[in-house]
Amino acid sequence: RIGTDKMGKAQVALDDLRRTDPKDRDNRIYPGTYTSVIVSEGVQRVIRPMRYQCRPAGKPASYDRQYPGTYNARRDNLEGFWKGQFGYTHGLMVATRFYENVEGPDGKNQVLEFTPRDEAPMLIACLWSNWTDPKGKEPDLLSFAAITDEPEPEVAAAGHDRTIINIKPEHIDAWLNPDPGNLAALYGIFDDKRHPYYEHRKAA
Repeated sequence: RIGTDKMGKAQVALDDLRRTDPKDRDNRIYPGTYTSVIVSEGVQRVIRPMRYQCRPAGKPASYDRQYPGTYNARRDNLEGFWKGQFGYTHGLMVATRFYENVEGPDGKNQVLEFTPRDEAPMLIACLWSNWTDPKGKEPDLLSFAAITDEPEPEVAAAGHDRTIINIKPEHIDAWLNPDPGNLAALYGIFDDKRHPYYEHRKAA
């Protein structure tokens, strides 16, 4: 029965890859899935497909299971857990909305969809890593984490305690080309982030 269930799930996944009609779920990413991340290479901005769950370089592949929450990087831990990436490998994810799990009125979990009222695309500050297997058995992995800060008031009122950092367009180059010797300038970008009002509704 277990084998049959696995085969059924695999067939559903294959059918999903073959379809050509778009569905609402195509617009969302989940930890472990891939999306496009903007990075800087020399003087050029480029887009790289990266997994949304960062595995820092130098860590074992088992890190994914030991630390399943590494799809987000807390601002207050950037110089601790994320010191190998903060100030070195920065990226941006462009999104029109984000989703959070909160406790509903009935005490059960519900997913809320947050959208900027001004409808401007969000420039979400990220950290990324290029992981390679020292034994050469696993394929190389590009992966990232979105940086979160204290919640915007309307997000906190909706029941969630963190909000992604949505930087201003004028800070893009400074963010993508960080100076590890001037972390204060990077925190300054965070302090000058955009504050659109995030309207929310229950996700479909």
